[in-house]
Amino acid sequence: MTQQDIRPPATAPVPAPASLPPAPKAPRRRPLISYVLPVYNERDGIAAFHAELTAALAGRPELDFELVYVNDGSADGSLAVLRGLAEQDDRVRIVDFARNFGHQIAITAGLDVARGDAVIVMDTDLQDPPRVSLELVDAWREGAEIVHARRRSRQDTVFKRTTAHLYYRVLRSSTEVDIPLDTGDFRLLDRRVADELRKYREKSRFVRGIVASMGYRQTEVAFDRDERFAGETKYPLRKMAKLAVDGVTSFSTVPLKMITRLGFVVLALSMTGILYALAMKFLRPDLTVSGWTMLMVVVLFLGGVQMLSLGVIGTYVGRIYSEAQGRPLYLVREVIGGPEAHD
Repeated sequence: MTQQDIRPPATAPVPAPASLPPAPKAPRRRPLISYVLPVYNERDGIAAFHAELTAALAGRPELDFELVYVNDGSADGSLAVLRGLAEQDDRVRIVDFARNFGHQIAITAGLDVARGDAVIVMDTDLQDPPRVSLELVDAWREGAEIVHARRRSRQDTVFKRTTAHLYYRVLRSSTEVDIPLDTGDFRLLDRRVADELRKYREKSRFVRGIVASMGYRQTEVAFDRDERFAGETKYPLRKMAKLAVDGVTSFSTVPLKMITRLGFVVLALSMTGILYALAMKFLRPDLTVSGWTMLMVVVLFLGGVQMLSLGVIGTYVGRIYSEAQGRPLYLVREVIGGPEAHD
């Protein structure tokens, strides 16, 4: 008996028709750049800012843009102006807060709703020139994931320039985070960085410090800061001081360490005073009758040191209390424009 071959017969490959055209490539999507634009009582300058921004964006047809205005509880009619912009420009989205929550929270809300491949944060007072934002985009397209806009010069009062110069350098020297000098909140964030930043939900926010602490590939673009177009600054001395305290207490325990060092200094001075009092008691008893001046100096000095120490400790305890409450960072009355408006 002969062995039969049970293998299936080989089939010749079917040649591909030569007449079929290659599969068409999917159209490449243009990068979407989102602008986060906090607004607080900027009625007189919003229209001018929007006009200058859109004029700058018109020169970059290879990009798509989304303009997220965050109305931070404005009481001067800014919302009505923003509504008009949204009706004229379908790229405009408006996040309207239920009340004023502050500049840093407004930035956070804008980041929460921005959908772009990159997100640019800038103010609407025209001190940050819109044309410079496109330089940030160019640096991002070259590979940077965070692009800081660094102020080469600024048109402010001597007092503000001096205090800002000192503050950034003191902050940098007292924290473990390398916060870029002379930079505000004007910067670009890659989509990946923006998504990670959204996970940071502390209430006493110092956004520029948080961004600097995240790492990634960071670079800077220098620019000359212009004068405010209209209105008054939204960072008077009181708010500047609060932001400075938030920056220090968010990224540094140096004030607490300074209390310890101050305690040692006070202890050394106290010991010196005790030795002086004992020496005068035994060596010059005729001069130790009054003692009132020394007593008052010591009491007042120690009382001042104690109050200062309690104030620093209270600042940190207050931050713990605020975080422990677990309240939402902000409340939104409505979102105007964007995809939701067409559902």
